[in-house]
Amino acid sequence: MTETNKPHTQGTTGLRAKEHYLLVQNIMDDHLAENIVVINLDGKSTIGDYMVIATGHSSRQVITLAEHLTKALKEKGLIGIRPEGIQQGDWVLIDAGDVRIHLFRPEVREFYGLEKMWEADFSDLDPSNDQSQ
Repeated sequence: MTETNKPHTQGTTGLRAKEHYLLVQNIMDDHLAENIVVINLDGKSTIGDYMVIATGHSSRQVITLAEHLTKALKEKGLIGIRPEGIQQGDWVLIDAGDVRIHLFRPEVREFYGLEKMWEADFSDLDPSNDQSQ
């Protein structure tokens, strides 16, 4: 996604990453999402501040969660929100600018193991952390 197509807020809403995350979590709780994991991306990536990963029981629940999240984020002033994968409902990605939301069916989430990849500690691979000198 190019910088010009990236979702953003319109002037007066003032929502920050933490507020987006809290809104997302409340909607997920209200719609019975399971195994909600929040990953702080600070120092790991510049794609956003948080990544939220959750599971729905079925494709229908994943689609419904995505629809409610998209509607609520747009109502809060984010523009350019377009959920990816909503037609199939296996894995839906919502790019909310500073919060990336991944909604999965259980077996799809287990297969990809997304949270394991993002929670990995890569500091040992950083040459500036080489303590053998």
